[in-house]
Amino acid sequence: MTPTPGAAYQLIADNVQTVVHGKPDVVRLAVAALFAEGHLLIEDVPGVGKTTLARCIAASVGGRWHRIQFTPDLLPGDITGVMVYHQGAEQFQFHPGGIFANVVLADEINRGTPKTQAALLEVMAERRVTVDSVSHDVPRPFLVVATQNPIELEGTYRLPEAQLDRFLMRLSVGYPDHDAEARVVLADCAGASPDDLSPVLDIADVQRVIGEVRRSRVDPEIASYAVRLAAASREHPAVRYGASPRGSIALIRAAQAFAATHGRDYVIPDDVKDVAHPVLCHRLVLTADAELNQQQAGQVVDELLADTAMPAAAAAAGA
Repeated sequence: MTPTPGAAYQLIADNVQTVVHGKPDVVRLAVAALFAEGHLLIEDVPGVGKTTLARCIAASVGGRWHRIQFTPDLLPGDITGVMVYHQGAEQFQFHPGGIFANVVLADEINRGTPKTQAALLEVMAERRVTVDSVSHDVPRPFLVVATQNPIELEGTYRLPEAQLDRFLMRLSVGYPDHDAEARVVLADCAGASPDDLSPVLDIADVQRVIGEVRRSRVDPEIASYAVRLAAASREHPAVRYGASPRGSIALIRAAQAFAATHGRDYVIPDDVKDVAHPVLCHRLVLTADAELNQQQAGQVVDELLADTAMPAAAAAAGA
């Protein structure tokens, strides 16, 4: 029997949190990205559990998952696949690359060259690979979980805005509090690892949950609220380029999935507010003056939320 989206979230969250301690909000948002079938970028300093979180999510879901370690010598064909000539068959055959999996962990994505990063672009957007003019569909559901270190710039290549926009959310794990860090240390002493996790859902269940989430009710006033937030970002004086219509769509898709993690099949205004930072911040390009004044995209999103009127909760719930 297929679990409800709320029950499926709890199964995954409980499984992940046997290894990832003290980060329930981050886990909720990460699982919401999975339920929205949107790609996830986890950005933070080394050692806070970015890769561990991504591996735990992948291990909790049945189906195939691959890890691609991005390095300067990684080639686009290593990601997408290549055509190889088979002498016995006297023909070229396609050999799939690492992207052909349900969950793909792109570790330290900013260490790959721009050409290699670009190889991900079509796959993330279209969910297919084109090699020698022939298209190959990747498995569904399909989720790219990428990690990057924002402070160590030597030997890295900045992700272009076009590729950042392909990620539904960007999350920061942050340092754990004292008690959570103590549990992490004890778990490491006991040998706990993402490799020890067993899947709690099979891939068919995940696909059905994704379908249910996409059918969650969204009142027109809620959709209007998301559009007004994205539009306001384009008019903000500290923003050179604001969120595109893809940003409006991402707000609603993420809000649907976030509502599902709370066991609801309808979206309320607070769902949009709760996902606004991870959905919008990486889509904003600030002006030179704003960067010179060390203004952050998060501050801009705070102002957008404060200045944009929320719709009535009754209308959002379909009352």
